[in-house]
Amino acid sequence: MRTSSRLPVLALISSSIIWGCTWLPLKYFASAGLDGAVVLFIAYTALTIFALPFLLRQLAQWSTQWRVMIGVFCLGGYAGIAFNMSVMYGDVVRMMSLFYMLPIWAVLGGILFLGEKLTAMRVLAVACALIGAWLILGGVDVFLQLPSWLDLLAISSGFAYAMNNIIFRATPTLPVAPKIGLMFFSAAVMAGLLLLTGVQHWPAAISPSLLLLAGAFGLCWLLFANIGTQWGVTHLEAGRAAVIIILELVAAVITAMLFNHETLSVTEWCGAGLILTAAVLEARG
Repeated sequence: MRTSSRLPVLALISSSIIWGCTWLPLKYFASAGLDGAVVLFIAYTALTIFALPFLLRQLAQWSTQWRVMIGVFCLGGYAGIAFNMSVMYGDVVRMMSLFYMLPIWAVLGGILFLGEKLTAMRVLAVACALIGAWLILGGVDVFLQLPSWLDLLAISSGFAYAMNNIIFRATPTLPVAPKIGLMFFSAAVMAGLLLLTGVQHWPAAISPSLLLLAGAFGLCWLLFANIGTQWGVTHLEAGRAAVIIILELVAAVITAMLFNHETLSVTEWCGAGLILTAAVLEARG
């Protein structure tokens, strides 16, 4: 491996593993009595303060790209909130697998917004993802009982993330840093709205150490995961980067089985395998 590609690969591998293990600190905060909206508000507010100079530096350029700004604000922020909430409260492997229905959304978004062609490989990837999701959601039983709100959160977070990536790909001339900063700001706003509307509540008492830990989760864990992913994908071929990112799902499955004692039925394993196959096919295609 050339030196020029070694660092992006290492950064992407590291950030993908971090994303796959994000459920660990989130479950810890939940056990400590902090609701997801509280943790995410603290973490993303800290990230927003960190990213503020990058946002202000590009303010003039953003004023002429208000459509892009609205898209990143809505999709990027929602993806961050929905993904983290789903793995915090749901079955980790199930939530990650449903999030990774990404090939479906990536194919549809690429065709509709980027003029990409529908190849046989991409059709196969979509079919694998659809069948895999169907199996994870219960197979024929999915018609007897609607998916849970956590299932819908995981699926919709994958959709929002894929559409946000479409915006990133469609605007290569706009710097990445302010777009990531806008995602942080949006996630902080959305978490704040959950608290203001009473969906979740700020605890009556929160220890300073726990408050600092939630801030550190944002400034260290989430910051490195975001920077590592975005920097890595901009310095590697798209297909190669997409294959490496699949480590997120692998890391989530392994750590959930080791530390959270989660198990899957044979049907769910088949569904997860099909979704993993779909991600590989989409990356290669």
